[in-house]
Amino acid sequence: MLGMSWSTFRNRWPVFVGAIVTVCLGVALVQSSLLTLISAATAKVPAGLPDAQARALSDGYVAAVSLLGITLGLGTFVAVFIVSSTFAFTVAQRRRDLALLRLTGASRGQVRRLLLGEAVLLGCLGSALGIVAGLPVARLLGMLLARLDFVPSGFVGQWRSWIVAVSVGVGLGVAVVGVLVASRRASRVRPLEALRDTGQAARVMTASRWVLGVLFLAGSLALMILVPAVPFEAAVPLSINLSMVLVIALAALAPLVVPLVSWPLGLLARGHLAQLAQANLRSGTRRSASIAAPIMLLVAFAAGTAGTQNTIGEGTRQEISRTLRADLVLSADRPVRSQVAAVDGVAAVSEQAPVAFDTRQDEGDGQFSWNSTEGLAVDPAAYLRTHRIQATAGNLTDLHGATIAASPTDAPSGLRVGDTLQVRIAGRQQGLRVVALLPETLAGPNYLLSAELMPRSGTRQYLIQVAAGTGIAAVASRLAAFGAVATVPQWIRQYSDQQQTTNLNVMLVLVGMAMLYTVIAMVNAVVIGASDRGSEFAAARLAGLTRAQVVRAAVLESLAVVAIGLLLGGVAATGTVLGMAQAVRKTIGVSVVAVPWSLLGWLVLAATVLVSATSALTTIAATRTPAIQLVDGRE
Repeated sequence: MLGMSWSTFRNRWPVFVGAIVTVCLGVALVQSSLLTLISAATAKVPAGLPDAQARALSDGYVAAVSLLGITLGLGTFVAVFIVSSTFAFTVAQRRRDLALLRLTGASRGQVRRLLLGEAVLLGCLGSALGIVAGLPVARLLGMLLARLDFVPSGFVGQWRSWIVAVSVGVGLGVAVVGVLVASRRASRVRPLEALRDTGQAARVMTASRWVLGVLFLAGSLALMILVPAVPFEAAVPLSINLSMVLVIALAALAPLVVPLVSWPLGLLARGHLAQLAQANLRSGTRRSASIAAPIMLLVAFAAGTAGTQNTIGEGTRQEISRTLRADLVLSADRPVRSQVAAVDGVAAVSEQAPVAFDTRQDEGDGQFSWNSTEGLAVDPAAYLRTHRIQATAGNLTDLHGATIAASPTDAPSGLRVGDTLQVRIAGRQQGLRVVALLPETLAGPNYLLSAELMPRSGTRQYLIQVAAGTGIAAVASRLAAFGAVATVPQWIRQYSDQQQTTNLNVMLVLVGMAMLYTVIAMVNAVVIGASDRGSEFAAARLAGLTRAQVVRAAVLESLAVVAIGLLLGGVAATGTVLGMAQAVRKTIGVSVVAVPWSLLGWLVLAATVLVSATSALTTIAATRTPAIQLVDGRE
C-alpha cells in the first residue's frame, strides 16, 4: 500500500502542504527547544562572578528550562491538533474515493494502511525540512531568551548528533498520531457509498465525536474547579492545560455551533447571496467546522494566555494598592535611612533591602535540594506601620535576630511557626527560626527577614509617610537628593508596567509559534475546503449568478466561519481566564478579570482579513474554468 500512498500523496500534494509545513515547524521547534533546554540545564556558572550575578545567571537558566518545557508541550499539541484536523477534513472529502477502493476489494486494514502510509511520507518530508529549519530557530530562541534576561547574550543551544533521530521520531510521531482517528473513520466507509449517497457522509456528529467532545468538556470543567484549588505557582501551567482540553472539546462539538451561526446570518444579511451562503454553511458543516478550528485555536491560546497574564497583573496591582499605606517610595543605591528620617516632613520611614538566599528542601531518604529565592530584610515595627499585613500565624514583631517570616506561596510545604528553616545566605548556611507565617501573595515578598540580616551595602527601598499638613510634593523634592522618588500610585504604575512588559515577552515566546501554526492552518483549511467545490460554484453560475456574486457569497460564508471560530475560541479563552481569576481571588481575596480587548480586536481583524482574502482568492481560482465543463464532468 506504500506505492498507492505515494501516488495519492503526489496527486493530492496541495492538500497536504499545510500539514507538511506544520510538521516542519513542529520538528524545528521541538529540536531547537530541546537543544536549548539541555544546554541551559547543563550550563555552568563561570567561577569568580560576584554572588549576585552568579545567582541571577543560575536563576535565569532555571527559568529558561521551565519556559522551554512549556513551549515544547504547547508546540507538540498544536502540531498534532492541526495535522489531525487536516487529515480528518481530507478523509471527509475523499469519502467516495475511499469507497471505490472498498468496492474494488480493499479491506478496512488496507484503507488504514493507505492513510498511515501518507502520514509516514508527510512525516518524513516534514522532518527533513524541520531538521534544517531547526538551526535558525535555535538561534532565534537564544536571542529571545537573552532579551528576557534569562541567559547571557550570544547563548545558543549546542548541536548534538542524536537530535536527528529525535527530530525524525517527532515528525513521524506527530503525523501518525494525527492520522490515527481519521484512518479509523476512513476504514469504516462503506463500498456502496461509491455508487450513491447513503447519508453517512452528511453525518458529522458521529458517536466518537460526541464521546470525545463530552469527555473533554467534562475534563475542562474539572480543571476549572482544580485551578483555584492548587497552590498559585501550579495554577498557571494548569491553566495552559485547561486551554488545551477546552480546545479539543470545542473542536469536537464545533459542528453543533454551525447551525446556530447560520440562522442569524440569514436574518442579518438579506438577499439571495446571503441565503446561498447560509445554505452552503449548513450543508458544509464539516468544512465550516474544520476551517473554524485553527481560528478557535488562535483565539483560545492567544487571548487565553494574555487574559491570564493580565488578570495576574491586575491582581498584583490591586494587592500592592491595598497593602501599602505610605505616601512616597524612595529607591536608593545605598543605605540612607537616618538621613531620610531627618528630612523635614517625614513622619515615618520603613527601610527594606532585597536578600537573595537558598532554602533547603528535604527530598526524603536523607536527600535534600537547595531552591533559590529572595526576600526582604526589614525592621518589623516600621514595616507594619507602612504596610497593611497580618500574619496568619505567629507575630511579625518577633522578627529579630536569626528569624524569618514565610509565605506558603514559596515556602516548603508543612512549614510551621517555631520550625527552623535551613538557608544559605552569601554562601554561609544557617538556621532561621520561623516566627510568623505570611498570607499567600501575588506581589510578594514571600519571605521577610530581620533587620540584622540586612546587607550593609547595596540597593535600598524606603516607604515614607508624610507628616499631616505637609505637602507631598515638597517632601519628594527634598528626598530627590538620595535617589529616585515616586508617589505610591506612580510607583505602582511603574512596577505594573515593568511586570506587564515581562509578561508580554513571556507570552510572545509561549504563543508566538502557536500563532504561526494557526495562521498556516487557517490558510490551508480554506484552500482544502475550496479544492473540491468547483462543481458547486459552477452550478451556482449556471443558475444565474455571476462569477463576482459567487465570490461574494463565498466570502460571506467565510465571515460566518470566522464568527464560529471566534465564538468557540472566546469560550475557551473565557474558561481559562475565569479559572485563573478564581485562583487570584483565592490568593488575595479580590475578584479580578482583565480582558485583553486590544488583542482581541487585532485577532478579530487578522482572522477576518486572512480568511476572507484566502476564500476570495481560492474561489476566483476555482471559477476560472467555464461552468458547463465542470458540471458536465461532475461524476
